[in-house]
Amino acid sequence: MQFIDTHIHLDADDFRLDLKEVIEEAITDRIQTMLVPNVDTTTASRVVEVCRQFPLHCFPMAGLHPTSVKEDFQHEIHDVERMLAQNSCIAIGEIGVDLYWDKTFIAEQERAFVYQMNLAREAGLPAVIHSRKSLDEIVRIIKKEKLHDIPAVFHCFPGSVEQAKDLVEMGYYLGIGGVVTFKNASMAEVAKEIPLEYLLLETDAPWLAPVPWRGKRNEPKYIRLIAEKIAELRAIQLSEVAEKTTAAAYSLFSKVPQKKGLKN
Repeated sequence: MQFIDTHIHLDADDFRLDLKEVIEEAITDRIQTMLVPNVDTTTASRVVEVCRQFPLHCFPMAGLHPTSVKEDFQHEIHDVERMLAQNSCIAIGEIGVDLYWDKTFIAEQERAFVYQMNLAREAGLPAVIHSRKSLDEIVRIIKKEKLHDIPAVFHCFPGSVEQAKDLVEMGYYLGIGGVVTFKNASMAEVAKEIPLEYLLLETDAPWLAPVPWRGKRNEPKYIRLIAEKIAELRAIQLSEVAEKTTAAAYSLFSKVPQKKGLKN
């Protein structure tokens, strides 16, 4: 039995003092693979450094986060392209549109998103999409710009069961994190109703720790708590959640080398 944390910010300052211990604990708890998204120029070198330190377990993405998109975002995009050219990145992410924090640069966010989706297409890589308060807007952009052919996951899926079903019909994966353990979380209904073959486990650590660690630093080892909650919601064995979500992750992130021989 193995798990994949498909979205974890191991480059964050929260992990600087004990990164080795955090990763080793995760590996011991069968979280064998951790995928590390980029945010902008300020995080790129650290993302690459962390993944070079742990090359068998940590794999980088290249991307410009929507909250880092400003009026002069083009120079940041060039840095994404340079990061992609110089490193073995496994995805373009995280990218998207964020209408929660600031709507000032919504036009620039859309342009950056479309550009990076096309970058993913050209590189033959999947995209990791951030859609906070912008799910319908992103679907509109995807349809308008004919981006349906680019495989992607909607990270920290924020929508309803109905929206989830629509995205799955379009072929997209949904990222399920610690929020699924929160009281009255809509993500719990999504995790219960949507086929496991379309669900990916993620922590988004160091943020969004699951219950009972809510409000504390999140860690990759808490993937097991997320998986256990999904198993409880669906009344199935933990091993089935592990098997199907891990297979889904390898299917989307095809550049990630598969781990073999991990028994229950």
